[in-house]
Amino acid sequence: MSNKPFIIGIAGGSGSGKTFFLNSFLHHFKQDEVTLVSQDDYYHPAGEMTQEENKLYNFDLPRTIDHEQFLLDIKKLIKGEAIYKKEYNFNNPLAVTKILEINPAPIIIVEGLFILHFLEIAALLDHRIFVEAEDSVALQRRIKRDGMERGYPEDDVLYKWHHHVVPAYQEFLLPYRDLCETIVVNNHDTPEDIIRITEEISKDLKDKYCKTK
Repeated sequence: MSNKPFIIGIAGGSGSGKTFFLNSFLHHFKQDEVTLVSQDDYYHPAGEMTQEENKLYNFDLPRTIDHEQFLLDIKKLIKGEAIYKKEYNFNNPLAVTKILEINPAPIIIVEGLFILHFLEIAALLDHRIFVEAEDSVALQRRIKRDGMERGYPEDDVLYKWHHHVVPAYQEFLLPYRDLCETIVVNNHDTPEDIIRITEEISKDLKDKYCKTK
């Protein structure tokens, strides 16, 4: 393992298939070879909301993220220190909140919508991956996920999509697309394609940064 971890940033809009890409990527590594720190766990607490309040509240703005703590925790991992973080439960009062133990590793993955917009965090990244999909594909994925996992009515999902999600993507993520070393287009939910891409990237990283045990 080199003295400084290799830091990968994975960014992508809602419905781009970023989570599947990320899980495929992590699958290529042993547990002590890679660690993940997610922007989702750094939302400022929004408090309890009614369904209507939740619909209108814009979670897709940089100010909803405690980016200072996010940055501090990334720097701790770089220094070889473990961090402990309360898992974000997406304002679901029925969710059981876990305390996450995130340990340092030769490869650190930082993922989230605004990781390229937060310039101090972006400056720490050694390799940037941008995952994208056509708008119509991404919207259908969002409707399916928010309906199944969070119980949101489709009208609420559509409101957030047009008023929050798309404007945030265009302002805070898309301008950084061409600065990324790797761009992954994921329109067809073809696992073989994503697995092939993640395997190619991970093999090179394992050879450089992870010792074979």
